[in-house]
Amino acid sequence: MPQITVDHSQTISFDRAAFARDLHTATVEIAAAKPEACKTQFRAGQYTAFGYEEEGHAVVHVTLGLLAGRSEETKAKLTEAVLELLRRHIEDNGIVLHASAEVRDLDPSYRKFER
Repeated sequence: MPQITVDHSQTISFDRAAFARDLHTATVEIAAAKPEACKTQFRAGQYTAFGYEEEGHAVVHVTLGLLAGRSEETKAKLTEAVLELLRRHIEDNGIVLHASAEVRDLDPSYRKFER
């Protein structure tokens, strides 16, 4: 925990390592996560469609799964921070960027292991 997933159009350009580092810092500061627990996975989509248009748009959506217990205010503050980080880290290459973020509670059945 936290489990962070960044789904994005393959056409966007950004420094994933720097974004993840800043995202982890924000998650620690805002949601009281432990730095060593932050894990982010990036998944680039090969094809993105928006409405009826096939070109000129890109999508990025960040999902943060946290253990239950954070207030709605904390979750909202974290999603706003994520959107600001996306603004800073994704290059403006002339396409319309549709960016979104959400914080969700992990299901009580969530378990993990490390080796």
